[in-house]
This record gives sequence, structure tokens and C-alpha cells, in this order.
Amino acid sequence: MSGIRVLYLPIGVGTFHMETASDQFARSAAMLREVLGEEQVICPEGGLLSVDALRSFIADKTPDLIILQNLTFANAAYTYEVLHAFDRAPILLWTLREPAGDGGRLKLNSLTGAFSAGGAIRAMRDTEFEYVLGAPEEEQVRRAVRSAALAARTLKQMRSLRLLAVGHTPEGFGFGRALDQELMGTFGVRLVSVEARELIRTAQSYSEEEIREELEQAGQELKGLETMPEKNVLDFARLYRAYRTYVQEHEIGALASRCWPDFFTDFGTPVCAVLSLLNSEKIVCSCEADVYGALSMYAGQEMTGSAAFFGDPVAVDEKESTITFWHCGMAPTCLAREDTGACVGVHPNRKIGPTAEFGCREAEKAVIFRIGRKNDGTFRFFIRQGSVLDRPRQYLGTSLVIRTEQNAGQIVDRAVRDGWEPHYAVLYGDCADALVMLGHMLGAEVCV
Repeated sequence: MSGIRVLYLPIGVGTFHMETASDQFARSAAMLREVLGEEQVICPEGGLLSVDALRSFIADKTPDLIILQNLTFANAAYTYEVLHAFDRAPILLWTLREPAGDGGRLKLNSLTGAFSAGGAIRAMRDTEFEYVLGAPEEEQVRRAVRSAALAARTLKQMRSLRLLAVGHTPEGFGFGRALDQELMGTFGVRLVSVEARELIRTAQSYSEEEIREELEQAGQELKGLETMPEKNVLDFARLYRAYRTYVQEHEIGALASRCWPDFFTDFGTPVCAVLSLLNSEKIVCSCEADVYGALSMYAGQEMTGSAAFFGDPVAVDEKESTITFWHCGMAPTCLAREDTGACVGVHPNRKIGPTAEFGCREAEKAVIFRIGRKNDGTFRFFIRQGSVLDRPRQYLGTSLVIRTEQNAGQIVDRAVRDGWEPHYAVLYGDCADALVMLGHMLGAEVCV
């Protein structure tokens, strides 16, 4: 797992059974290197069996994630030392299983050490920490390590993210509006802003020769582009170039774009298909200027490696436990069903194109995700697991149908009653555990 530094701290004392402890250390270090990669794990040569040894080892380290393992029992002084040195790095606390009792002495007493460590972390930090109990070979341990590293890497990426807001949210869509200090203070994200009219003016300045590359790219990705009026196709390509250029020149990793009414009334061509193509290029885009929607998509894309769907929950079937998500036509073209591909159409309300038109491909594992802002200014994570079904396009625009693991009717009922936003990311992949851990690292309320 490149791009992250994981500090493995096997703490303990030398008065327990050192043969067992040494064996557990070797197996633990080997597992971490296998799961995370040789270059990502910062590992001591053996157990850190005194506070002085721990202090010396961590003195020059700058980790993105700490795996604090009770190799044997260790009192809270060890954990205080770690917390004093690293006040921000997230922690995965790992307890080893005690070997079966034979009437003799305890060999490790790792679990008692975990209680000491957990109490110390709780006393000194407001945020949740992660915890797992098991041997290095157990799947829940490997999964916890993998998920914690994925969450820590995503958090690190967020802290270097420049997120672009194109224009403002429409009236009544204030749930997607963000303050720069909130994004920076909670997520470490820098908010960049530009008015939609500026990108429109830039787009209008391009000649046909200057947009040739965009026309060729769009023609490869979107079926039926040639059926659109020529002026709309050319203006779409101009807008596509304007967005791509701005993103490249300002090092933008995600954007939330205003769409209606400006691009219909002031430009005559929607931005939907532009966002569809950019999303497929892994440049995260939400529409209706929903900044937290874009941030939700970005976190999911970082974790899964797949472009994320963005849309509204528009229909629920309680009997088959499904929710249909839809939007006007800006889903990533790479998510289109193979039997249809990504086609073009016109906006269902404005009757102007091009927009993207397709149903999304199926996925065995998927997650419905939303970073929500609460009324008191704090944040919460909406996380629900399921699978995307093999279903054709449900309505004009782009859509998918997800079967949820919990009852879909109850999920919708609870989400409405709890005041959740009407936009969600649907993520292609199994990243729910990592999202939970990311929420803990950020101090957000996690709603699973």
C-alpha cells in the first residue's frame, strides 16, 4: 500500500515468556510486510521491552498510522509515550491471543495490556481508536490492518486535496455548501472557488481547432454524440476543455460544479456530460455544487480505486430490499453497462444535450456513502453496504439499483427521519470498514 508510513510498535516487558513473544513478533512483522508492503512498514528489530527502548525507537519517526501491539503486558506509561510523541497519528491497537492455559504462568498477558493502553488513549484523545484481537494469521486481523492503512492513506490524501467549487449551490440546496475553514479544520482540505461564468467565458473563447482533442476523446467515450446538434457538441467540447484545463493548472483533485440553471440559460449546453467524462478520468465531480458530495466521492474513490456514482435516492422496493439512485446524466462513463455503453441524450427537464444516458454495471460489493454536516457544524458518516444489481437504465439520465444488506425500506425511513442529505455516493468495492475507521480518525459520528 504505497504512499503511507505505518509504524509497528510491539511493546512489552522481558519478564514474560520471551520465546513465545519472539515468535509472535516475527509472525506479526512478516504479516504486516505482506499486507502493506515491505517499504511501508517501519519495524524495530525486536520487541520494545522498556519505555526507554520505545522512546529511542520512535524519536525520529513520522508515521501516518501507528499499530500499537501488546507483545506482552505493558503498562500505560508506554502508551503515554506514544501519545506524547504523536498527537495526530491514528492508532490501531492490536491484542495477541493468549496461548491456551496449561496450569502454568501466563505467557504474554497481552489482553490486560490492551486495557491499560485503551484507557490511556481514551484519557488523552477525543477521537475513537481502532482495536483488533487475534493472531497474525487470522483474517479479522489482516482485514483490520488493511482497512486502517486504507483509512490512514485516504486521510493523508485529503490533507493534500484541493477541492474546487464551481459556482454556488442553487436555492434550497444549501446542504452541499461548505465553508473553507470547516473543510480545512476537519478534513485538511483546501477549498478553491471559481464562478461558473468564468469557466463559461473561457469555454466560449476556444476555437474549433483548440477543442479537437476533447471532441476525439468524447467521441470514443460517448455513443451517439454525432446525433446532437453541432453547436451543442462544439460547446460541450469547449466546456470540457475549460474544466480540464482549470483542473490541471490549479492541481484540483475533486470538484463540485453548479449546473442549473446557468449552463442552460447562459451557455445553452449542459455540463452533465463534461462531469461524466471527468469522473471517468478519476477527476471526482459532483453536480449542483455539492461540496460534501464531492468529498464523499473522493474518499470512496481513494479507497476502492474505482470512480464513484453520485445521485439521488429516487425509488425504493421494500420486497426486494433495493434503492434506485439516479441523476440527470453525469455518472462516470466507465461505470456504464457493457451491453449499452455510455450513450448520450438530452436533459430530462430542459430537453437540451448532451447528457450521459445509461444504467450502471453490476457489482458484488458496494457501499452507499455520505459525509453529512450536522446542524451544530460537526460531521457524520452514512455507511450502508449492498450490491449493485444487473439492471438497465431506470429513468432518463444515469441510474443504478443497489440491494442493501439491511432492509431498504427501513434504511430510507431512518435516513429521512434523521435529516440526511438527498445526495449520496455509491462506491464500487468493499470499503465499509475503512470508511468507519476514517470517520473515527476525523472525529465524525459514524452511522452504520
